[in-house]
Amino acid sequence: MAVLEHALLPVRAGSEAAFEAAFAAARPLIEVSPGFLSIKIRRPTGTGQLYLLLAEWESVADHRDGFRQSDRYPRWRALLHRFYDPMPQVSYFGDPL
Repeated sequence: MAVLEHALLPVRAGSEAAFEAAFAAARPLIEVSPGFLSIKIRRPTGTGQLYLLLAEWESVADHRDGFRQSDRYPRWRALLHRFYDPMPQVSYFGDPL
């Protein structure tokens, strides 16, 4: 069963281009994680600042205990977390119906 990670990313107004560049730099850090399957970021279509993150993992533990406890996560955090206000909430979803 694959698990879908969902987060709405509240990127600070005016920093969208810098966030997108930072995400491109951060992407390889997550892609090499055991249990990682895919990741997508969607830009907002209106004037809002919420980006949609959808990542697919083999299990919740692969994300939460694997990637977030890895030596790559501090670099991910340094690249991306400065853009968020407030910090995003992460949710996980199971198989489609």
